[in-house]
Amino acid sequence: MLKTKVIKPFKYHILKHTIVSALLFISFLGAKAQDQKLSFGLKIGANLQTFNGKDDEGRTLDFSLVPRYNVGFNLDIPVATDFYFQTGLLFTTKGAKSTTTILGVKRTDDFNLSYIELPMNLLYKPVLGNGRIMLGFGPYLAYGIGGKRKTNIDGTSSERKIEFTNSYNDVNPNEQYAFKPIDFGANLFFGYEFQNGINIHMNTQLGLAKINASNKSFTADRRDYKNTGFGLSLGYKF
Repeated sequence: MLKTKVIKPFKYHILKHTIVSALLFISFLGAKAQDQKLSFGLKIGANLQTFNGKDDEGRTLDFSLVPRYNVGFNLDIPVATDFYFQTGLLFTTKGAKSTTTILGVKRTDDFNLSYIELPMNLLYKPVLGNGRIMLGFGPYLAYGIGGKRKTNIDGTSSERKIEFTNSYNDVNPNEQYAFKPIDFGANLFFGYEFQNGINIHMNTQLGLAKINASNKSFTADRRDYKNTGFGLSLGYKF
């Protein structure tokens, strides 16, 4: 059982200062990128996602990877020679799967969460051959808009809608169907952009926010779920 606690304020403090510092850096370099043009692109990607963190007894989580996807658009805003500020908007799905066996009864829970996500990356795109290498990193901010938890207990399946809230009440300490609406973390990716505008890149994403809502019925609850994943994306620049 875990003690209810909210996301530590210093995490928001770090995120805020990271974003402010990035914007100041972009403004400082912007004057040096007059010969480069803003570009608009579409992207679609396949991810493998899971939850990292602690369970209700403070032990390391043992969740499996699950396939998920993302789709959206991005903007590359020039800030210096070969450097861009990349942002945009994505619809992305995340989640994880847990499997437990207690007294011979097998239970699986498959979490599928949907977010609208705002990436804020610094992108380096030097010329290589007929295209450009893509190296990027930066923070992301996401807001939960929906999802489901599918449960199977010894062959009997059920489904419950994910609730986005900061806290909830449930007398069963093993029930987790409520998640906080805000997620944030860090992106890291690399890839290649061809001369015809098609690009492909691999990415990894490390969540920094505690996303599971606190169960107010159990003040000793120590659960701490964070989104984590990696994947492959295909895009096209206009």
